Amino acid sequence: MKLSEKITIIIGALLFTTFVIGLAWSISTGLAGFVRGIPFWVIVIFCISLLFYDSYKAIVKK
Repeated sequence: MKLSEKITIIIGALLFTTFVIGLAWSISTGLAGFVRGIPFWVIVIFCISLLFYDSYKAIVKK
Protein backbone atom coordinates (compact mmCIF):
# COMPACT_ATOMS: atom_id res chain seq x y z
CA MET A 1 0.00 0.00 0.00
CA LYS A 2 1.31 3.42 -0.93
CA LEU A 3 1.98 6.06 1.69
CA SER A 4 -0.62 8.34 0.09
CA GLU A 5 -3.28 5.64 0.52
CA LYS A 6 -2.38 5.23 4.20
CA ILE A 7 -2.57 8.98 4.75
CA THR A 8 -5.93 9.09 2.96
CA ILE A 9 -7.31 6.33 5.22
CA ILE A 10 -6.12 8.16 8.35
CA ILE A 11 -7.52 11.52 7.23
CA GLY A 12 -10.86 9.95 6.27
CA ALA A 13 -11.13 8.15 9.61
CA LEU A 14 -10.35 11.34 11.52
CA LEU A 15 -12.87 13.39 9.53
CA PHE A 16 -15.59 10.79 10.03
CA THR A 17 -14.79 10.56 13.75
CA THR A 18 -14.91 14.34 14.14
CA PHE A 19 -18.25 14.56 12.33
CA VAL A 20 -19.94 11.72 14.22
CA ILE A 21 -18.69 12.86 17.64
CA GLY A 22 -19.88 16.39 16.86
CA LEU A 23 -23.26 15.02 15.85
CA ALA A 24 -23.53 12.94 19.03
CA TRP A 25 -22.48 15.90 21.17
CA SER A 26 -25.04 18.12 19.47
CA ILE A 27 -27.82 15.59 20.03
CA SER A 28 -26.85 15.07 23.67
CA THR A 29 -26.69 18.76 24.53
CA GLY A 30 -29.78 19.68 22.53
CA LEU A 31 -33.34 18.52 22.66
CA ALA A 32 -32.63 14.87 23.52
CA GLY A 33 -30.56 15.59 26.60
CA PHE A 34 -27.75 13.47 27.93
CA VAL A 35 -29.78 10.53 29.23
CA ARG A 36 -31.75 10.02 26.01
CA GLY A 37 -28.56 10.57 23.98
CA ILE A 38 -26.69 7.67 25.63
CA PRO A 39 -27.95 5.01 23.15
CA PHE A 40 -26.69 7.15 20.28
CA TRP A 41 -23.31 7.52 22.00
CA VAL A 42 -23.08 3.73 22.32
CA ILE A 43 -23.76 3.33 18.60
CA VAL A 44 -21.24 6.05 17.74
CA ILE A 45 -18.49 4.52 19.87
CA PHE A 46 -19.15 1.08 18.37
CA CYS A 47 -19.05 2.41 14.80
CA ILE A 48 -15.86 4.37 15.44
CA SER A 49 -14.18 1.31 16.93
CA LEU A 50 -15.17 -0.71 13.83
CA LEU A 51 -13.82 2.05 11.60
CA PHE A 52 -10.46 2.16 13.36
CA TYR A 53 -10.19 -1.63 13.41
CA ASP A 54 -10.90 -1.88 9.68
CA SER A 55 -8.54 1.03 8.93
CA TYR A 56 -5.78 -0.63 10.93
CA LYS A 57 -6.30 -3.94 9.12
CA ALA A 58 -6.18 -2.15 5.75
CA ILE A 59 -2.99 -0.26 6.60
CA VAL A 60 -1.01 -3.23 7.91
CA LYS A 61 -2.19 -5.57 5.12
CA LYS A 62 0.74 -6.56 2.96
